[in-house]
Amino acid sequence: MKFSRGLRFGIICLGLISLEMQLSSVCCAQLPTGWKAHDWDRQRPQVVTPGLSNLPLAPPSDAVVLFNGKNLDEWRAVDGGPAKWIIKDEVMESVPGSGYVFTAKSFGDVQLHVEWAAPAQVQGKSQGRGNSGVFLQGLFEVQVLDSFDNVTYADGQAGAVYGQYPPLVNASRKPGEWQAYDIIYRKPAFQDDGKLLQPARITVLHNGVLVQDNVRPLGPTSWIQHGTYQKIAEKLPLSFQDHGNPVRYRNVWLRELPAETITQPDKPYDPVIVALTPEQQAKIVGKYNRNSGGLWEISQKDNKLLFSMIAAPLEMIPHSKEEFGLKYTAGKLTLTYDESGNPSELQFYMGGEIMKATRAK
Repeated sequence: MKFSRGLRFGIICLGLISLEMQLSSVCCAQLPTGWKAHDWDRQRPQVVTPGLSNLPLAPPSDAVVLFNGKNLDEWRAVDGGPAKWIIKDEVMESVPGSGYVFTAKSFGDVQLHVEWAAPAQVQGKSQGRGNSGVFLQGLFEVQVLDSFDNVTYADGQAGAVYGQYPPLVNASRKPGEWQAYDIIYRKPAFQDDGKLLQPARITVLHNGVLVQDNVRPLGPTSWIQHGTYQKIAEKLPLSFQDHGNPVRYRNVWLRELPAETITQPDKPYDPVIVALTPEQQAKIVGKYNRNSGGLWEISQKDNKLLFSMIAAPLEMIPHSKEEFGLKYTAGKLTLTYDESGNPSELQFYMGGEIMKATRAK
């Protein structure tokens, strides 16, 4: 399998190859947060003990299962060939020197579930202990690290958006125990000319605890280097990092998220709006006894009719003297008039229900 141009770009952004990001002028600069990447003096997140584990978490019905313990068919090596990681006891494990593994398919906006475990036997310290990473579109790393009783720089511990955002808290379990990341990822958006419209956004729950709250990466993540945004393909593979530690993964699945678009109704809620005379409005104003108990009221202010139930008054939009919409809500009102031309009954439609009230004497 040959990699697409977009995937090759993603691999470059991983730091495996230089990205021509003008590193000479930015690699040592402070980030917009005021901190330099990997500052040892940056305050580390407080430790929070997560609740009891209920893993593995079964994938939902619309999930794309990337690893279920059976094979590595959904994964590739950096050269596009078969993944060089191994499977032990239905768990995929990185092999030192084997390189990153990439998903065979490409993805954009996703909800990603990953279960991982650092080695039970503690070896090394700081970044040399249970180190791996989850790369979104091959560009933005959510750090995987044994951060249980292990001091390292704040933006490099488990749950960090590597080199940029430390986790809100340290929710790590003990070495060897299974941990879970639930990641919501929104890809960056670009204009046709390549100009950045909106940066990527990442939310992460670590063992059910919120550790990244819709943060916006400053650019592709990397060690020491601070990358800048460049236009990428709409979809790119995800990847796991080989950092020389035998980190294990299982139960990996994702849901592809719909684009963030605002749909409009096929037709307007208030297609016809009429103007009622002051006399017509005056007849409608008054109290109405709800048949099931309670009191409704129609009032008038600034030549507008207002309908009051139990919340703030809602402006009535007249379609006729009998039918009204309600501003900002899908409720509708219908008035029935008696032989004298006075309202006798009020019907309120909302959410498939009809409620009735009669005019108070």
